[in-house]
Amino acid sequence: MNDSVLITTGLPIALAIIMFGLGLSLTTDDFRRVSRTPKAVIVALVLQVLVLPLVAFGLVKLFDLDPLLAVGVMLLAASPGGTTANLFSHLFRGDVALNVTLTAINSVLAAVTIPIITNLAIDHFDAQGDLGLQLGKVVQVIAIVLVPVAIGMAVRRRSAEFAARADRPVRIFSIAVLVIVSVGALLGERENLADYLQQVGWVTGIFCLASLTLGYGVTRLLRLDRRQAIASSMEVGIHNTTVALTIALSVLDSTEVAIPIAVYSILMYVLATAFGYAITRRHSDSSNTLDEPVG
Repeated sequence: MNDSVLITTGLPIALAIIMFGLGLSLTTDDFRRVSRTPKAVIVALVLQVLVLPLVAFGLVKLFDLDPLLAVGVMLLAASPGGTTANLFSHLFRGDVALNVTLTAINSVLAAVTIPIITNLAIDHFDAQGDLGLQLGKVVQVIAIVLVPVAIGMAVRRRSAEFAARADRPVRIFSIAVLVIVSVGALLGERENLADYLQQVGWVTGIFCLASLTLGYGVTRLLRLDRRQAIASSMEVGIHNTTVALTIALSVLDSTEVAIPIAVYSILMYVLATAFGYAITRRHSDSSNTLDEPVG
């Protein structure tokens, strides 16, 4: 699968379209909104940029993953949230405006954090012989992540009507690409799939649940409101796996690195739905209990 034109050329183009669609949903006001909810934004960004890589590193060490799989988990941890997080936040009545702001900032930060964390992981897990994210590839990551977003924002500024019309088709396209690439990555390693699933299934599942829980729990402990906590949970807990898969397959040219990301991309829908249902159900039950008449 690594040598396929679909992966080397088609996938980066597909991701560029997806990131262009993300740009169509953003405005400069989304970046300025930080000043209105600085605490919520800072907490979520600290969790995503600093805490999650540490959690991923701890899990990788605990489960003693093979080097390439370990790099894949770290690449996953470094990837930003995306439009899927916004969708889940909307479904479970989170602060979607906060999600959009976090997505906007994360898309910029990821151009820096992904190369740094991935290179550190490659060095630490001694995968230099198989992988390398040299300067040219770092520039490629930045181009894949940032340039289409900037173009999308510029198009939206000129034609908000076009941006609104393009939103739904791009979202459908994003989901289709994610499914095709995830299934393709898993099938490409079908001979080793059982072993890989045994190794990374628990790691990616625990990582997803830990991310969701941290995003919600820490914000509630810091007394942010419930809608902000839900938004933070979904943004921190649901990663833009299309970005991570593209880097694994097209930039690093490694199906093995893509395996944890592909497994996570399937698990996250199930776990995020269950988590969202659990926290909203709990709140609903608490509200009903408070509303019951006494005596």
